Amino acid sequence: MFDNMHHQWLLLAACFWVILMFMVASKFITLTFKDPDAYSAKQEFLFLTAVPDAGRLPGETHFPEELKPTGKMLVEPLVYAQRLELMRNVCREDALRNLSHTAVSKFVLDRIFVCDKHKILFCQTPKVGNTQWKKVLIVLNGAFPSIEEIPENVVHDHEKNGLPRTSSLSSIFFLSLKTYFKFFIVRDPFERLISAFKDKFVHNPRFEPWYRHEIAPGIIRKYRRNRTETRGIQFEDFVRYLGDPNHRWLDLQFGDHIIHWVTYVELCAPCEITYSVVGHHETLEDDAPYILREAGIDHLVAYPTIPLGITAYNRTKVEQYFLGISKRDIRRLYARFEGDFKLFGYQKPEFLLN
Repeated sequence: MFDNMHHQWLLLAACFWVILMFMVASKFITLTFKDPDAYSAKQEFLFLTAVPDAGRLPGETHFPEELKPTGKMLVEPLVYAQRLELMRNVCREDALRNLSHTAVSKFVLDRIFVCDKHKILFCQTPKVGNTQWKKVLIVLNGAFPSIEEIPENVVHDHEKNGLPRTSSLSSIFFLSLKTYFKFFIVRDPFERLISAFKDKFVHNPRFEPWYRHEIAPGIIRKYRRNRTETRGIQFEDFVRYLGDPNHRWLDLQFGDHIIHWVTYVELCAPCEITYSVVGHHETLEDDAPYILREAGIDHLVAYPTIPLGITAYNRTKVEQYFLGISKRDIRRLYARFEGDFKLFGYQKPEFLLN
């Protein structure tokens, strides 16, 4: 009898240890599978809280190092809120008021395209990949079933592309657009000017002959220092024209063709119009999908494929273009575009700091 009881106690003890070991193993398995998610969430929270507060940038006109437009993945949506907050802060600076504010004139309203069906406004900033965004809106407006089916010669033909502009709308209707999703894209201001110069004066598309045959001679006559120089327009001539405080009299002669090099402030009135998102060309791989999601159209259309490396900021190219141009002329150019640099967090060029 004693032996039977002894065996029963041993059996009970063995069962107890099996159950205990099972519970420990179960707990270990649970922790093993749950920890990665919990750890990731914790790490994400720590990373987000380590970034400076989006609503507190007193006197700051540049992004912190980790938020500069670099083409790397950015934190969503904090970086977009911080861009808007930076813009609002600069708009409030009295010292920059002349460089950051402009009237919402017909010139500005002509730059803003409308997709009424999806309540979207897009302000055109030439030389920043705007052709692709116009294609997106053309499809959304129903003029063509897909981006691939839009003929290239139709994209910029405002009579055929099905893209109305806010200047063509009644004043009553325009007031209702306060609720629309509004966005535009920017890039480093000096790199944009280089792109405009190359496209309009060097490559000079056949369908835009006036840049080379009318606008270029006008700039050369006014701003070329060496009158014996017979070459076509040089970047140095272009820089002098743009940096001249009295450039407006020539702008009036050139008409709307100046949209390829006037400031973002003059194009989109960012201190007067409350934009929902400001995208950066340097981070377009991240910004394009974000804009489509925020506008609620990501399930309807995709931004066209971005060629590898095309959005990367080319510091060497910028420095080479400004090589040989006097510091005085570069400073005058920067003085005109300072509002664009500060509103959108772009660094003052290093060759101006030396």
